Amino acid sequence: MLGPMRSELAIASVTAVLKHVLENGLVQYAVTNSIGSDVVVSSIPPDRITSGADERAQLNLFLYQATPNTRLRARPLGNSERGMAARPPLALDLFYLISAYGAHDLDTDVLIGYALRLFHDTPTFSRDLIKKTLATLSSAGNGRATIPALAALAEPGLADQMEEISMSPQFVSIEEMSRLWSALQARFRPSAVYKASVVVINGGE
Repeated sequence: MLGPMRSELAIASVTAVLKHVLENGLVQYAVTNSIGSDVVVSSIPPDRITSGADERAQLNLFLYQATPNTRLRARPLGNSERGMAARPPLALDLFYLISAYGAHDLDTDVLIGYALRLFHDTPTFSRDLIKKTLATLSSAGNGRATIPALAALAEPGLADQMEEISMSPQFVSIEEMSRLWSALQARFRPSAVYKASVVVINGGE
């Protein structure tokens, strides 16, 4: 699970790590050779993605729901330094919609296939991998730290508090998936749902 965090950056850190894993995996497997064009990995709401005959080859990782993790929520609480009952930590499961886009025959099939393989081959992301990924993403040397959300991940001690991310595929019926895409007000694309567990944010005193 993810260790207690000092801020809400825990959620953004998980998304950043998962996105980075997808980007590296597509490079590792030379997916551009399979579809004949560059592939973009994004983490934005599906309704902001241009779709249609000219849509680009793209994988999108969208956090659409965060729910309490009942297992950690049920743990007994200790006392704070002032002798008061400690406030429970905020333990969350994050649900991600992974969808594929492409303008040519089989582009979406190829991309969703690679995404599923990457998360199947690596269902758990180690603490060491998370630390290295956050250090890379928040480093000014790679040109990404100009984006405020990524620069924030460089907060001292943030990566040291991370433990691991467990990813598990979720069964979603066609009716549920249809309702989800309707709520997103976006065109349906080949998709899969994964749960990331567990993100814990300090509750304080």
